[in-house]
Amino acid sequence: MDKTNALMIRQSLGKILARLKKTGRPILVEKDRKPAAVLISLEDYKRRFVDVDADDERRQIVERIRDAHLKTPRGESASSILRRLRER
Repeated sequence: MDKTNALMIRQSLGKILARLKKTGRPILVEKDRKPAAVLISLEDYKRRFVDVDADDERRQIVERIRDAHLKTPRGESASSILRRLRER
């Protein structure tokens, strides 16, 4: 993992972002010689956080659908109900 410090971020953010884009490797940001943050590429962010949030949301929706305990009317199959809805 590459390292930089807060002063370098302030002075040359453009260069640091170019290095991040070129290598794709995270960059550890130190302040007062202590780790303070990590810069990651947009692709890493999406893969690690955005997609995870979307997966969680999908799981919650599926759980709500399962918990709804939907029942079909007597004498009618789910496929016949879908067929009727599509005809409308």
